[in-house]
Amino acid sequence: MFESITNTEERGQVGIGTLIVFIAMVLVAAIAAGVLINTAGFLQSQAEATGQESTDLVSERVQVTSAVGIVTGDATQGNLSEIRIAVSGSPGADEIDLSETTIQAVGPNGQNNLVFANASSEISGGASAPATGIPGDSFGVRNSTGSFVDDPVINGDEQYTIVLNPQVEPFGTTAEPFGESDESSIDIVSPSSATTSVELNAPDLFSNDNEAVRL
Repeated sequence: MFESITNTEERGQVGIGTLIVFIAMVLVAAIAAGVLINTAGFLQSQAEATGQESTDLVSERVQVTSAVGIVTGDATQGNLSEIRIAVSGSPGADEIDLSETTIQAVGPNGQNNLVFANASSEISGGASAPATGIPGDSFGVRNSTGSFVDDPVINGDEQYTIVLNPQVEPFGTTAEPFGESDESSIDIVSPSSATTSVELNAPDLFSNDNEAVRL
């Protein structure tokens, strides 16, 4: 009355097919897991690098403590003989190499990118030269004794002052140096690309020879 509807050979084929599908699913899952692990590792590394760069942009920054101009020996001319910008490292900053720092400046005579000038080979007159010895497209750095240096690194052990020549572009010319009522803006870009902006505004009138005026 009842007939067998189950074939042992067909049951074996179904079992093998199920096993193949199962193995395939395991392989796909393993490959997917490997891809996810690699992707997660890459994203973690990228996030750490981005976080470090963001931290450097905030902490590895040159901090300006003062900006003054030195009036020429004849104040009636209304000109500056040099521009001094005292700098230090921002709180939490590591060593900052000022020789690898650049200055993007905009002034009465256009704009220019300034790079560090070596005292021993690029500043006319050497370590004891006046600011006018700094060539165009450059800036010098003095230490706490007032001497231009070759390897200024802000590390908390020494005080440094960035010195600009008011007789070169973009600040002025030999005939008309940066002086009374002149304005300039500079961006000091550290080796980590952290930027510090400074506005230089000369007073309307200079009264004393060789005096320091706040900019």
